[in-house]
Amino acid sequence: MIVVLLILHGLLAVALLGAITHQALSVMTIAPAANSRWTFINRFRGVDATAYATPIVVLFAVTAIGGALLYPQYRIDVRPALEDTQNSAANGVFEIKEHLVAIGLGLLPAYWLFWRKRLGPETAATRRYLTWLLAFFVWWSFIVGHVLNDIRGLLPS
Repeated sequence: MIVVLLILHGLLAVALLGAITHQALSVMTIAPAANSRWTFINRFRGVDATAYATPIVVLFAVTAIGGALLYPQYRIDVRPALEDTQNSAANGVFEIKEHLVAIGLGLLPAYWLFWRKRLGPETAATRRYLTWLLAFFVWWSFIVGHVLNDIRGLLPS
């Protein structure tokens, strides 16, 4: 059952990673010129960033809940193995991951409010900063989670 949950958690994380990355790149400050060619990046950025807000909130929350369900198994299996091999850096980055996800959960209401209400151009910077902050949290969590999963797979049982 834990393997199924881990795979589901990973798939949700990939979906979240794609959505938040797409939205973050779409709100970059440098806009393409009106007469510029439609390059891959310009097409990638030419989406309605507002449409991503609710799916990102739902995916972030559901992925965090999935991680919370996996956490006891991590404490039982992975963390002691990392401690036995004196791999305190891996434990440290996972602790940072936990804190960033908790901060991200706290930011979700503000993020959702600023994206759902489209309060005008004066809030564009706030939307951009919240999006990029959440994108950083998601990328950090994704990379750390996969690296720790790979490290655990390399450790002797």
